[in-house]
Amino acid sequence: MTDAPKSPRPWVLAETNYAYTKGMPYDTAVLPLGATEPHNLHLPYGTDTFQCDEVGERICAAAHARGAKVVLLPTIPYGTETNQMAFPLAMNVNPSTLGAMIRDLIDALVHHGIRKIVLLNGHGGNEMKWLLRELFTESPAKLFLCNWYQVAGDQYGKIYVDAGDHAGEMETAMMLAYRPHLVVQNADGTLAADDGAVRSTQFDAVNKGWVAITRPWHLLTTNTGVGNPHPATAEKAQQMMNIVVERLSQFLVELSAAPLDESFPY
Repeated sequence: MTDAPKSPRPWVLAETNYAYTKGMPYDTAVLPLGATEPHNLHLPYGTDTFQCDEVGERICAAAHARGAKVVLLPTIPYGTETNQMAFPLAMNVNPSTLGAMIRDLIDALVHHGIRKIVLLNGHGGNEMKWLLRELFTESPAKLFLCNWYQVAGDQYGKIYVDAGDHAGEMETAMMLAYRPHLVVQNADGTLAADDGAVRSTQFDAVNKGWVAITRPWHLLTTNTGVGNPHPATAEKAQQMMNIVVERLSQFLVELSAAPLDESFPY
């Protein structure tokens, strides 16, 4: 877990104050999108939200240190869970509802003079590309969508045995590194989790990815996990985080410095 800061961090909106913000020092906002859902037997329901918090804070801190005028908004802790509703307390927000909330927040940011906005997504169900397309001609905001868990994907083969899709090795490593007190372990130190095995459908075209479906999680999985979490270590997450922070903080620095002219973002 991140150590508590000794003073308000000006790039974290929830911590800063009007004495600072009334000078309008920001030109770029990061809005993280989390979720509240089960993650196998060993990870907390807030896993996606906690991960967004950690990634968002680190990339904005690194970008701020290099002069970026960036502000991190509080993470939205709810996402689309329509395919996990067979599990208790998976807290669903339909895509249209989530999109409406994000629209309102974008409108507020534009009203306050911030037009460069990054949606930092940490949940697979929060596919927001459709919203970027809808708002392209409706809003003066310049929107970017980043699924943070894909940023270091080209390095996963060097870091993980198998990163997994949900509560697997990658997410378990993240929680071991940054929220270890929330990871349930057995008396011998092993994870109190199953191996994240999944079922295939009866259709070869679906199994090979030629045809897409919304996966019914209670039929796909045993205990909501997809991918074996047991090889996870905190050190693996730290390796990945270093890559994510390097790549995304550089993007935020470039984005903040970029003029909003007629050819933006080209």
